[in-house]
Amino acid sequence: MFTGIIEETGTIAGIKKGAQSSVLTIKGNVIFSDLKLGDSVAVNGVCLTASSISGDTFTADVMHETLSRSGLGSLRQGSRVNLERAMAADGRFGGHIVSGHIDGTGKISDIKKDDNAVWYTVNAGADLMKYIVEKGSITIDGISLTVAEVGTGYFKVSIIPHTASVTTLGERKIGDSVNLENDIIGKYVEKLLYSGGNANDAQSGAESGSGKISLEFLRQNGF
Repeated sequence: MFTGIIEETGTIAGIKKGAQSSVLTIKGNVIFSDLKLGDSVAVNGVCLTASSISGDTFTADVMHETLSRSGLGSLRQGSRVNLERAMAADGRFGGHIVSGHIDGTGKISDIKKDDNAVWYTVNAGADLMKYIVEKGSITIDGISLTVAEVGTGYFKVSIIPHTASVTTLGERKIGDSVNLENDIIGKYVEKLLYSGGNANDAQSGAESGSGKISLEFLRQNGF
């Protein structure tokens, strides 16, 4: 598990491409203080496993599913990436719950300065937008951010100079693709409310005939 608080930016030192997969070699500094073989590292928000470590670089295998759902396939040698090690049990929870399992990608459609802040507008598909709420959390390229505005097919975030300087977001331009991970809590709530078919749904199923929790069922039970 991660928190979306970037520890450092690293560099893609090498890419070995397979038919539908790739092996990334990533160079860093801070994360190597205690990085061990098999540890998880979020690279631009994507949870990868360190398969080998040599000095200030580690390699990670990226499978077809990950390449198809994220923007890792567009990385080139020399690309800068956001890096975060998995959260330690005694660490501070500075961001929000981040799994490192990317839901999809969005595209930056506008960038505007607002005094010392910068506003980013990101366009995303309906399958991602349904989980994005104003003042909720969103992970962009591994960065935990607060959603400042939500519209039809887009959302906006406002970042401070520190975030721009210590992550790759400050280098992004209009038209760039970014990795997005929705707040996992919203996805679990949706699953529990609408999946049906388990013992806990028995009463709601009897009331509605659908196996789903409905507004009518909640009203009848005092909610």
